[in-house]
Amino acid sequence: MTYGSMRYYSDSEIDLLIDEIAQAAHEAIEQAAGEAARAAFLQSMEREAAAMREAANQQTEALQWRMEAERQQMEIQAARRAGRKNTMLAASIGILGGLVVGVAGTLALGSR
Repeated sequence: MTYGSMRYYSDSEIDLLIDEIAQAAHEAIEQAAGEAARAAFLQSMEREAAAMREAANQQTEALQWRMEAERQQMEIQAARRAGRKNTMLAASIGILGGLVVGVAGTLALGSR
């Protein structure tokens, strides 16, 4: 029924319209909730991936420091071995030099 340019709706048409609007609102809410859940899940996954990358970086850094420490330890051991060798060589040269000087001195003094 219409009066002028206005149309009047029956109670059943209004109830049907309300049901359709409620259904559309319910679907929109479900879709928004699903999108929010997906966004939260993705954000959680990104945080977890960032934490895993950080842990991997820390492990890599720790491995590099360990390798550097082992390299320096090997250099120290090599320097100690070289130092011992040089000490033995210097002691041998000193003993031989002392013997040579002693023998030469004895010969020089004995021949007078």
